[in-house]
Amino acid sequence: MSGLRETFEAETAAGSSGLHELRVAGSPLFAEAQPPRRTELPPALFVHGLGGSTRNWEPLMAGLADVVDGHAVDLPGFGQSPPPDDGDLSLDAHMRAVVDFIELTGRGPVHLFGNSLGGAVTTRLAALRPDLVRTLTLISPALPELPPQKTALPTALLAMPGAAGLIRRASRGRVVEHQTQALLELCYGDPGRIPPERRALMVTEYRRRAQLPYALDVLSRSARGIVRAYTERGEQGLWRQAERVTAPTLLVYGLRDKLVGYRMARRASLAFGDSRLLVLPQAGHVAMMEYPELVADRFAQFLTEVDTARAVRDSVRVGG
Repeated sequence: MSGLRETFEAETAAGSSGLHELRVAGSPLFAEAQPPRRTELPPALFVHGLGGSTRNWEPLMAGLADVVDGHAVDLPGFGQSPPPDDGDLSLDAHMRAVVDFIELTGRGPVHLFGNSLGGAVTTRLAALRPDLVRTLTLISPALPELPPQKTALPTALLAMPGAAGLIRRASRGRVVEHQTQALLELCYGDPGRIPPERRALMVTEYRRRAQLPYALDVLSRSARGIVRAYTERGEQGLWRQAERVTAPTLLVYGLRDKLVGYRMARRASLAFGDSRLLVLPQAGHVAMMEYPELVADRFAQFLTEVDTARAVRDSVRVGG
């Protein structure tokens, strides 16, 4: 384990950005480092949503470079990370990969961020491994919502057996730019706000993913994993696990989100015991990409609030 940690630390040292590989149980994971602007900043880890990658976090990571020492990870089968050797793409498997990453790099406890699928993964992780989490920031987390929004139903259909083949046949011959635009309209509150250079990067990444033989299968089976997690009850239920999270939590929701309803913000605020809520009226499902400056500013304020509360508790404990 120490050898893996030393190799990863060497690759990401001295302000080295870009993708770095770490071998965890079952498959390699790729992570992107954002060089911090100051030394000795606390570590942070960013976990993307269904169909996403480390690139989803680049605007927010850049905005937080003077607040945290940030890394974003590609979940198994997404971004640059290949599918796991055992083919397990359940929510638990994604969580174990993130736990392995934190432990093998020796960066824990971390400020943990999750969007959509990554929000469900990090919620479960924070509940089961509180020793690895300093704070939790959830952006449109994919927690059970019944009934789901009508606009989210096509995404839910990804979980159906045979969905990958159907999508592959239906998309045959479609222009990549049109497919990318359809995805942006689903995820963004206003796709028109995307800078041309970032849109071009998105088209390039969509084209690369479309050429991977496993891409649609990974998407479908990961969606199936989310649906399966939604049906779990008792201590394994995601909302029950949210209630067990002790880390201070920042919740971010967009009023234009077509995949996670804003109505879930109230339930999340009640479930997470030590939580704050940020609502962005114009944002959709990926607020960290649409409004990175606002999210970064609120997170920095959140850390100040957490540190102040901790100092007050410590002074009371000493005085008592």
